[in-house]
Amino acid sequence: MKPEAITSSYRRWAPIYDHTFGRITDAGRKHATHIANVSGGSVLEVGVGTGLALPFYDPALDVTGIDFSEAMLTRARDKVRTEKLSHVAELRQMDARNLDFPDGHFDTVVAMHLISVVPEPERVMAEMARVCKPGGQILLVNHFARDEGWLAWLERKFAPFANWMGWHSNFPKDRVMGVQDLRIVEETTLTALGLFTFLRMEKAA
Repeated sequence: MKPEAITSSYRRWAPIYDHTFGRITDAGRKHATHIANVSGGSVLEVGVGTGLALPFYDPALDVTGIDFSEAMLTRARDKVRTEKLSHVAELRQMDARNLDFPDGHFDTVVAMHLISVVPEPERVMAEMARVCKPGGQILLVNHFARDEGWLAWLERKFAPFANWMGWHSNFPKDRVMGVQDLRIVEETTLTALGLFTFLRMEKAA
């Protein structure tokens, strides 16, 4: 997706996101934050959005969040302030293709429902791997395209409307598999229809 399409679609979504798509994606959010909490240390959430996941992180963690959309970040900052989320160290506007952090900076990098939205997802994966510490982990939650069945047919029908919806309905999983230093150590299907998949990747030590 083009950056201007992302800005436009998420400006539309921001006021209603928590009560619409946010509810649908709750299972993946809770699963990913649970894994991050067990692991401990420093966390970068790429595509923090309105901050729906922020209350689920353990208070002992050091959490940084970035997002391309200022409209989403405004709501995330409000959430941090009203819910007194002291474990959230920083929320910044940033392009996920060019993360402004040094190499090997975070123990865990989380991206939930992001990778099928961004331009150049392969480049975003490489950036997340770069800022992850050796031996650290990347946690992804996303919808990936199916090869067959009625849901696969539906995904193809919605594909032309990606820029308006703000996400790709037929995003292939192999587009997140190309970073040499990463290996998948967990793959879990989430929700009854299996709409979303959780992937945990470890970076080579």
